[in-house]
Amino acid sequence: MKLYYVVLMFALFGTACKSKTPPTNPVPGTAPVEKPSFFPVTSYIKGQLHDFEGRSMNPLQFTTIGKHTDSVWLKTEEIPVAIKEFLEPQIDSSNMTGLFKEEKFRDQTLNTFTFTYDPLGPLPETMTLKRWDVYVDVETGKVKKVYMVKKPAADKTVQLTWVSDRYCTMVTIIDQPDGSSKIESEQKVTWDF
Repeated sequence: MKLYYVVLMFALFGTACKSKTPPTNPVPGTAPVEKPSFFPVTSYIKGQLHDFEGRSMNPLQFTTIGKHTDSVWLKTEEIPVAIKEFLEPQIDSSNMTGLFKEEKFRDQTLNTFTFTYDPLGPLPETMTLKRWDVYVDVETGKVKKVYMVKKPAADKTVQLTWVSDRYCTMVTIIDQPDGSSKIESEQKVTWDF
């Protein structure tokens, strides 16, 4: 089963890193137009979901508000609800290339290829996703982590981190009137014991 996901990841990574694709009917005297190809984050996370839903052990969800933490075992049908922030909006080349740009670099400190996605300009008011990063291990070619920032309200930011094959966190930060910020809540769903 893991071999299937390794092959899938290489296929997806290869697709995400495609070079220039010439137009089907090139016009004489014009240069080919490069079509951006973003890493399919939502498909990747759904693949991770499929992987841990097949395990016999259910994930554990921790919710921290202030200094109080509660935990609960999640049933299989509760998992998509618990991590829905990671699945909306759909992140792929077909619906994000007009809104975001991709930059790629090798981060020697983290030993990763880092793909950063920032807005091309002002985003529609309905778009809560503001940016995201994908970190790919240099040696294995596997995704190590996905990080996203959402702004569901003017005074609220949600930081989402997906650590491959291990856990995910959702940290909600509230901007205070005095200019400071504080963590409103933190949720962690772990499936690596």
